[in-house]
Amino acid sequence: MAVPKANLSPPFNIIRASHAEWGVTDLDYARDFYIDLLGYVCEDDTGDALYLRGMEERNHHSLILTKADEPVVYRIAFKVACEADLDRAEAFYGSAGCRTAFVERYAQGRTLHVEDPYGIPLEFYHEMERRELLLQAYSRYRGAHIQRIDHFNLFSHDVNGMTAFYAESLGFRPTEVTVADIGDEDSDLWATWLHRRGGVHDIAFTNGIGPRLHHIGVYVPTAMDIIHFCDRLASSEHRDAFERGPGRHGISNAFFLYLFDRDGHRIELFTGDYVTVDPDHPARIWDLKDTRRQTLWGQAAPRSWFEHGTRFNEVDPVPSQLEAAPVIAPE
Repeated sequence: MAVPKANLSPPFNIIRASHAEWGVTDLDYARDFYIDLLGYVCEDDTGDALYLRGMEERNHHSLILTKADEPVVYRIAFKVACEADLDRAEAFYGSAGCRTAFVERYAQGRTLHVEDPYGIPLEFYHEMERRELLLQAYSRYRGAHIQRIDHFNLFSHDVNGMTAFYAESLGFRPTEVTVADIGDEDSDLWATWLHRRGGVHDIAFTNGIGPRLHHIGVYVPTAMDIIHFCDRLASSEHRDAFERGPGRHGISNAFFLYLFDRDGHRIELFTGDYVTVDPDHPARIWDLKDTRRQTLWGQAAPRSWFEHGTRFNEVDPVPSQLEAAPVIAPE
């Protein structure tokens, strides 16, 4: 399958990945893990929800942790360029037969909820309350020195379809792709990375049972921040949170570490990707069997990385029809 071309004049203007809302079963644990260990700034604690942000983020939150009976993902959210884009988005999704609703959201202006054609619950907004910049408040840096949200990665039961929709309809630009069989011109896409803001990705789709959230990626200043955090994590009571890494991806070039919280939500510490602002920036194509795409140094990822995801609330995931198997690390 050819890599879909981005629509450079989409029906509404998405700026970037903005925030996610997770259901967590224990807020006391979440405070300890996300604030005390990882180093998120807690902007508000309402008793049943935590509103978190990174050190360079001016928006009120980039991660919401809400008390729930079981681990779920409620929404992933994008910022749009202006208020009128919310009305354009409602019209676009409505014409595609998708459910839409304007809702009230804490610390946000007018907000649109959408269920996209693949069942992904999305949130769009333009205005959010602002907070002081903490980028140079170095005495407040803790944990992994989280700077900002970077991207969402989703398991997709239809990588071809989702990639085409997000590129051709919404204007996301593909930067890197993995094909199931690089020797076949008609090969299916196995995974794709797409952006709006000029990095490697705001959203990525990975073949699997979906839609489910694979992880959110959060940006940290340097690879040494990740290495230092590994030492801190290894000497804490949360040492079982390690899943994969540290290492360097072939795809995106980023230095990474993957972690699980106790509920199974996965977060990636991420730094060192590259700029893709040119509209004609060509997509990089990888072979599924090339382990360097996973980790540039050649190590394969563990089985959990290809199978474990968090379901979206009230969304039933379905199996993928693409059976191409990645290289998995020995158990």
